[in-house]
Amino acid sequence: MSTFFQKQDSNETLSNQRLQLQYLLENNLNQDDGTEIITGLTQESKTIPPRYFYDHQGSQLFEKICELPEYYPTRTEASILKEYGQEIAKITGKVEIVELGSGSSTKTQLLLDAYQDLDYPLYYTPIDVSGGILKESANSLLAKYPTLKITGKVATYEQALTKLSYSALSQRICLFLGSTIGNFSQEECDRFIELITSSLSVGDYFLLGVDLQKPNPILEAAYNDSQGITAAFNLNILQHLNWRFDGNFNPSLFEHQAIYNESDNQIEMYLISQRSQNVKLAALDLIIDFRKGEKILTEISRKFNLQEQSVYLTSKGLKVNATYTDSKQWFGLLLCQKI
Repeated sequence: MSTFFQKQDSNETLSNQRLQLQYLLENNLNQDDGTEIITGLTQESKTIPPRYFYDHQGSQLFEKICELPEYYPTRTEASILKEYGQEIAKITGKVEIVELGSGSSTKTQLLLDAYQDLDYPLYYTPIDVSGGILKESANSLLAKYPTLKITGKVATYEQALTKLSYSALSQRICLFLGSTIGNFSQEECDRFIELITSSLSVGDYFLLGVDLQKPNPILEAAYNDSQGITAAFNLNILQHLNWRFDGNFNPSLFEHQAIYNESDNQIEMYLISQRSQNVKLAALDLIIDFRKGEKILTEISRKFNLQEQSVYLTSKGLKVNATYTDSKQWFGLLLCQKI
């Protein structure tokens, strides 16, 4: 699942000896003209970009999703990092850790532990569009790791990667965990990997987490949890649109649905209109008509084959040094190096 920005982020830099937070979003906050929203909600098959999940409430709900018993990706990926973290650290040697969509940085601590155990210097550059959660997690990490130095960036992936500053270490490892890459279409994935390869130097590393293909019941349960947290997360996107574009969506008139599209190997999340209705987004001068039963696609989550993904990354100039998975082969990590 991907991340977006919050309007309360300010254009400032907070710094001390071990922490620097750079806010890069302010100049773009008022430039969200809603073009994608207008396009997505006026086409025949309606869509909302998944980055709109992540206002403050959405970020909090996603943290709860990661703790759900049905939602296996987070704990499974964490178990792989715990088992193979030291091996990864030994392969890469001393590196600055750059993380895209860092969130609470919970899983990242498993890698920080591994580098610390090897007496490597700890330099961490978390990148997230939520300034609140980035600042909170940074302060928590500084308390846990006395030698850690953090340069956080409140920014989109592209903003941050194109403005990576000089590193005290000779190499970097860029983390993209949580199978967030599964939220991209193939075309978007191609553009993202090109951004990665253009931002890294030869010899830098890229650690990618991917959710693997598995039986339908396991996948659908992960996105239709019994507590209804994922449903609340999905419906909250409408509240975010209300806030950002002065809208009058009534979330109680929509229903969450998540299904597995076996032909495309992807989970698809929808919001289904429970009656005929129209919704106004005043800031966009837009009125949207919904038929009863009409769907809005809010997210895809593609599921991968580890070998096929290795071939794909290699074709993009990223040599796959090692792959890791769990005993059930539910989730995979690919450690790549730019060549």
